[in-house]
Amino acid sequence: MSASLNATAEHASAEHASVDAVCADTACVEPLPVLGRDVTVPLVTGGEVSYAALDYAASAPALQRVWDDVAAYAPYYGSVHRGAGYLSQLSTDLFEQSRVTVAEFLDCRPADQVIFTRSTTDSLNLLAAALPADCRVFVFETEHHASLLPWGNARVTYLNAPRTPDEAVATLERALAGRDPYGPALVCVTGASNVTGELWPVRELAAAAHAHGARIVLDAAQLAPHHPVSVRELDVDWVAFSGHKLYAPFGSGVLAGRADWLQEAEPYLAGGGASRKVARREDGGVDVEWHTTAARHEAGSPNVIGVYSIASACRALTEAGFEGLVARERQLIAKVREGLAEVPEVRVLSLFGDEAPRVGVISFVVDGWNSSHFAAALSAEYGIGVRDGLFCAHPLVRTLLGSEPQAQGECGAPEAAPGERSLNAIRVSFGAGTPDEHVDRFVRAVRELVADGAKWNYRTEEGRCVPVS
Repeated sequence: MSASLNATAEHASAEHASVDAVCADTACVEPLPVLGRDVTVPLVTGGEVSYAALDYAASAPALQRVWDDVAAYAPYYGSVHRGAGYLSQLSTDLFEQSRVTVAEFLDCRPADQVIFTRSTTDSLNLLAAALPADCRVFVFETEHHASLLPWGNARVTYLNAPRTPDEAVATLERALAGRDPYGPALVCVTGASNVTGELWPVRELAAAAHAHGARIVLDAAQLAPHHPVSVRELDVDWVAFSGHKLYAPFGSGVLAGRADWLQEAEPYLAGGGASRKVARREDGGVDVEWHTTAARHEAGSPNVIGVYSIASACRALTEAGFEGLVARERQLIAKVREGLAEVPEVRVLSLFGDEAPRVGVISFVVDGWNSSHFAAALSAEYGIGVRDGLFCAHPLVRTLLGSEPQAQGECGAPEAAPGERSLNAIRVSFGAGTPDEHVDRFVRAVRELVADGAKWNYRTEEGRCVPVS
């Protein structure tokens, strides 16, 4: 990076250093500055309120630090790996240095590759395309669709939802031991559920996989923004995550881990950047020599801005210190769970039970309410943004909800056809940028809506529950 760009980025970082600092004493931990913290939204009941973004599990707001770093780099933007000009050289250096930053953030092994993708979904589809012939894939039905669905070309064994971490390990061990024939195998597992927030026993599952000659990929989309992720300590073969959940917008993701399967596979996309040499043959065709580095699966002009934003977020979270961030988030989790527990009509969804460690993701249903109606009221009457539905984890949410009907109310679930029973839940999620006031407002809103009902009328419009104008 040039001296001028370096100085600009350092200035942007220093400008927020006093706010970003997280001291060892958790009492003085402050939320990290994020974009949108000053946005106000109108209420149907009149007036405006600061928007409470409590849908981090879908997309977390961008860290101010990330936005400032990107703004400092933007005038220097240039093509990557293909240009002799100064800005191209600078952008190439920044792109490759971002790869190093991500590897350090994930505590990768020396031989691991860091491949930049579009998202967690893209990362896992890339890995699925690189599986060796006759590879068996083992995946719990509790996974997000990003890690449940990409394995269509392999022989997939879907494992039933476990009710304890120990049961998860035992279920996997039985499945791996009983596979026939005994050949290459891959286990895919989440680090933290995008529905319940519960942490999965990744290290134990990795040990079980390796003991039975299998490899394991970790879906860290919900884990990496909340907890440190060490490839070495967890002993996973690959890890995938998305920038937009790590406070880094612009549509980039990461697949990091072992290089051999990736080097032996055909490029995920064929095109410039993935190829080292292309030559015409006498018969009219072409011969191609593909890269064996990460570039093999990064064809086309890369998303330099997105990649740099991920690296910036990695640095910001590392410098803030996960110990303090985790401690503060636990306080917010306790506040939400205690508040919901005081409302008898609320049932929090869980696989592993109330005492299971978790990140700031909590899903629940409210007796007498359709979840879409409840979420719409939180938004329109309190300025609180949550998620409702099945959260791209349909088998898991259906398992947790079972056959419990939900009241139809004025609005139905987006996926429910007329006359069908509605089956959906509400999800509140938060993280390093969440102020205490947002959580306090949410708990108060739940209590008031259950006790007093909605103050406004709602109807279903184009599949969504909206206030009647």
